[in-house]
Amino acid sequence: MNKEAKQYLDIVIDEPIKIGHWLGFKDLTDLHNGWIKMMMFSKEDETLLAHRGSYKTTCISLAIAILIGIVNPNLAIDFFRKTDDDVKEVINQIKNILLSPVMQHFVSKIYGKELKFTVDNAQEINTNLKTTNRGVSQLLGLGIKTSITGKHGDLIITDDIVNLQDRISPAERKRTKLAYMELQNIKNRGENCRFFNTGTPWHKEDAITDMPNKKIYDCYHTGLMTREQIEEIRNKMTPSLFAANYELKHIASEDALFTNPQFIIDSTPDLLYNGIAHVDAAFGGEDGTAFTGLKQIGNMKIVIGKRWDKHINNCVEEIVWLMQHYRLGSIAVEKNADKGYVADMLRKEGLFVDEYNETTNKFIKISSYLKQEWANIRFVEETDPDYINEILDYTENAAHDDSPDSLSSLLRKLDTTAWIY
Repeated sequence: MNKEAKQYLDIVIDEPIKIGHWLGFKDLTDLHNGWIKMMMFSKEDETLLAHRGSYKTTCISLAIAILIGIVNPNLAIDFFRKTDDDVKEVINQIKNILLSPVMQHFVSKIYGKELKFTVDNAQEINTNLKTTNRGVSQLLGLGIKTSITGKHGDLIITDDIVNLQDRISPAERKRTKLAYMELQNIKNRGENCRFFNTGTPWHKEDAITDMPNKKIYDCYHTGLMTREQIEEIRNKMTPSLFAANYELKHIASEDALFTNPQFIIDSTPDLLYNGIAHVDAAFGGEDGTAFTGLKQIGNMKIVIGKRWDKHINNCVEEIVWLMQHYRLGSIAVEKNADKGYVADMLRKEGLFVDEYNETTNKFIKISSYLKQEWANIRFVEETDPDYINEILDYTENAAHDDSPDSLSSLLRKLDTTAWIY
């Protein structure tokens, strides 16, 4: 290797972040320089846990491109994300880096040739820099649910294979953990063969608990977020989601999402005139029937809430009275479970019914719409204490969620951007 080529290689080895800067990734810092070097040169299995928005995936794309195009073109890298579509996004970014004038210039100076793809599709990359006769590509990208039978790699990289679905679904957590365990079988033997994992923990029992040598970087110590930015995001998320995404920790499930409800004293029924309503129907068992009436005045949401520990059939008379007393307009009813039974029953009572199919996860709906609007909600005095207590007691693992679910459904209905239910 001539002197000029060695100078270029030294830049890649010591300051790979410079390539990122020349490519336009101006927000990368010395912290990321260390991450990229760890991804490329660590001798052990490693796990990098960092908060959302910390450029983990950008660093991975740079590290893989530099490994393929400069440092070790004969290395076989298997790259995994949650789904095949997630993988395609990163593969495309790696291709763009490899084809950039910056990388082409480095390849030309170090290898004396132009980098060209010999395999180029949504899942694989091979270049003319590879000299080994092994029948594997330099980079293979797959979703973790894809069959990996017959696959082998020297460097196995997982990126965000744990996500929101693992937080809310025990079945998904189990699937991800089993998939991660299966990946252990595809790592080749040899001193250069290892795992590198990146991600954000979502649940205390997710697959990240099985990952080795964790390096943890929360939002307070990376220097990538100001205090104002941290507080702004904190106010838009539930405490448990903020803790998982930005503090990289799990807080006790009993921590309440909602506190200090606000009331309108000496309210009159006219406050809710021409508002909208919703009923969360119970058909037996331990669930209750919850009714919500809501009227928006400016940013303020006026709410009347009622909750009954009884079957929807035994609540119809009171629901009709509430609709008439507060002169509410339409009443929204989910039809997933009963195929329109409740809607038909309320129509026969002369109410205007708005039926809909629910597709949104309940916890996501409550922790987004209700959390975001909580400070703007004012309950009328006639609201049932049980209705409000059920909201105050709500956590993502709460046994009862009829009242917060009913209220968040109406808040979503007010949001003109929430066109998918």
